[in-house]
Amino acid sequence: MKKISYLIIVLALSIVSCKDNKKENTTEEHMEVTTAEKFVVKPEATSVKWTAYKTTDKLPVGGEFTVLNFDEKTGASAEEALNNLRFSIPVSSLFTKDPSRDTKLKESFFGAMLDTELINGTIKVTNGNYMASLTMNGVTKDLPLTVEITDARRVSMTGTMNLADWDALGALESLNKVCFDLHTGPDGVSKTWDEVAIEVSTFLRKG
Repeated sequence: MKKISYLIIVLALSIVSCKDNKKENTTEEHMEVTTAEKFVVKPEATSVKWTAYKTTDKLPVGGEFTVLNFDEKTGASAEEALNNLRFSIPVSSLFTKDPSRDTKLKESFFGAMLDTELINGTIKVTNGNYMASLTMNGVTKDLPLTVEITDARRVSMTGTMNLADWDALGALESLNKVCFDLHTGPDGVSKTWDEVAIEVSTFLRKG
């Protein structure tokens, strides 16, 4: 009888142990599903800088837009989080650390365009290739982007705008008139280049 009782106790403990293991495994699997990392793009972690050029020596003039509007977007990957991210940039947020230059850019360059309040756009990703569909001066064009994403979830997107693609050469001429002397180099030629380098930086938080 003692042997039979002992066997019954061992069998009962084995059954309880198996049930506990199954419950534990199920819990672990559930945790893996529910705690999967998300990538979140947030406006407060994003900056937009630009570099324009003057004189025939192509001297750089840098600035930024201090405001970038978009809805917080989440994805299962960095690419998914960034793809189809719509944004708008108020022209009024342009900043170069030179109030006089800021005024000239806002009034004589952007002020000479259509739809002068906002630059609108959407980030698009196709087969790993990034571009920004930008609307400026009433024209929508795609701007190819070079994108780098580090293990620390920092994202850098760079590209070069050719202002002719947005029919903005007239606005560029308007700017060059008010900046004629400032954009004149040692050769006596006043020139404002029709290309602008863009750099967007952001940080993908964990969701």
